[in-house]
Amino acid sequence: MIRISPNFIPMLTVALVIVLLYYPLMLLANVPAAQQALNTGADLGCKTALECATQLRSPVLPSPSQLLLGFRNLMFPLNSPNAIPLNALVTALETIVGLALAAIVGFFFAIGIVASRAFERSLLPWIVASQTVPIIAIAPMLVVVLGQYGVQGWIPKAIIAAYIAFFPITIGVAKGLRSPDPLSLDLMKTYNASSWQTYLKLRFPASLPYLFTAFKVAMTAALIGAIVAEISTISFQGIGKMLAENSRASDVVAMWVIMIASAFLGILLVAGVGWLERLVTPWKR
Repeated sequence: MIRISPNFIPMLTVALVIVLLYYPLMLLANVPAAQQALNTGADLGCKTALECATQLRSPVLPSPSQLLLGFRNLMFPLNSPNAIPLNALVTALETIVGLALAAIVGFFFAIGIVASRAFERSLLPWIVASQTVPIIAIAPMLVVVLGQYGVQGWIPKAIIAAYIAFFPITIGVAKGLRSPDPLSLDLMKTYNASSWQTYLKLRFPASLPYLFTAFKVAMTAALIGAIVAEISTISFQGIGKMLAENSRASDVVAMWVIMIASAFLGILLVAGVGWLERLVTPWKR
């Protein structure tokens, strides 16, 4: 028997509302631009602003037919270096590797924060301050520094993604490690458990719900970091590279298609974290 997720109906409802509102919003956004173009004497191949609203070369909001055509042009062939699938795989790789690096660093800082009050007081303010540095400013510098040591390609983008993602993992894991109630901690002391045994038997299992919540937030942050890094540096593959190229070409429809594709990529990556959570924490089902 097929089990329907409880989130399916709300998601479907939101999707239907978006579909129903899209066309009126598209007309509302494009009619003024079409009228302005007609007033200047431009030959748009149509007579009224309402008719031209679905045919603008650079629409404010693409019509459904323009989006479908854009998807068809950018999705095939699947292995094309200029198609979305191959570039999305590169960005996904950078994001996942970045998340893995962020998890390693985040676990280290989280354990230090929980184990030592001095560690928390000395480093937590700097961890918070690190997240205020704009990615678009730090990405080119990091790529140049890493390039001097022969680190090139997708690895610098993954490191930048990790830089953005480690903060929510650090805070989430630290909160999870502190979540056991005092009675449980006293019980571990009664059993004469060492600090490592307390972490392994009590703190780490208790932190799993917080960990996967942090992973979901960090996954989206890592994806944004990877895309911004691709835009801010010299990139030959990736969603960010496609956005930069089509932005320079002023291809508005293609940019909308790529942004929608990146949103779906984010949904898939977060769904992957959710699947892993259900696998690791079956008692939460």
